Amino acid sequence: MDSADSVGAEKKLALFDENDLVSDKRRSRYSRVVLRAIQYGFFPVALLLIWQLATELGWVKRNVIPPPLDVLSVWYDLVTGTTRLAGRYSGTWLDHAFASTWRVFAGFAWGVLLGVVLGLLIGLSKVVERMLDGTLQVFRNIPVTAWVPLSLVFFGIGNAPAIFLIGLGAFFPAVINTTLGVRQINKTLVKAALMMGANQWELLYRVVLIGALPSIFAGIRLSMGIAWVLVVVAEMLAVNSGLGYLLNDSYQFYRNDVLIATMLSIGVLGYLSDRIVVGVRDRVLRWNSGETYGG
Repeated sequence: MDSADSVGAEKKLALFDENDLVSDKRRSRYSRVVLRAIQYGFFPVALLLIWQLATELGWVKRNVIPPPLDVLSVWYDLVTGTTRLAGRYSGTWLDHAFASTWRVFAGFAWGVLLGVVLGLLIGLSKVVERMLDGTLQVFRNIPVTAWVPLSLVFFGIGNAPAIFLIGLGAFFPAVINTTLGVRQINKTLVKAALMMGANQWELLYRVVLIGALPSIFAGIRLSMGIAWVLVVVAEMLAVNSGLGYLLNDSYQFYRNDVLIATMLSIGVLGYLSDRIVVGVRDRVLRWNSGETYGG
């Protein structure tokens, strides 16, 4: 009987220890989540508090920079159209956001696709490099905004000049980073693949393209950020819809609350687009999980 009691006590003790271990793991996981939330949220919350305080204390005129609570109220009406605080812009946010997002991804797609293809060719062939690299470097140093007059003359008013300008800006980071990625591939890997009987297509895909992917995705991520910058410029000048147009129009009518809400909208959509690129990158580069990436 004593032996049975002893075994039972040991089992209970082991069960308590196991429960304590599970509880400790849960607390540890919860602590990590809370700590990470504080780390991510500290700076934006502090910035909002300083902004609100500056307007309440009169350090900044409310008609110049409205307080964040006013901006959030107007932003809500821009999206829902329920309170009419945004006036003539009430309920128009979704249409403008969709127009901008479509132009960004259309320009981004052609710019990145062309950039990656040319980057592979330049990185693989000295002949192609001699033919293209000098010209590309000259055009790279011309600000994209300098192309605005020519794009308007050539394409006219509408989506075409906006997509052209966005794609042009997205092209250069893609081509440069792809070229760099190809040139950084270890020559030993190429020789090893050839010794194992790889043909040209297998070499291109399994060694060159796969090996250059980390650098290619770095260029793609830069291209996405530039695309959101340029959509604002393009929409201010070439179209009558989109967040860039809304930004310029609200400025013309002295609606700084709408203007700031639009600026924040561009920032949020740009951030979400970047997260999409990062998510795709992390999925594609699972084999390269030992590498560390920013973001």
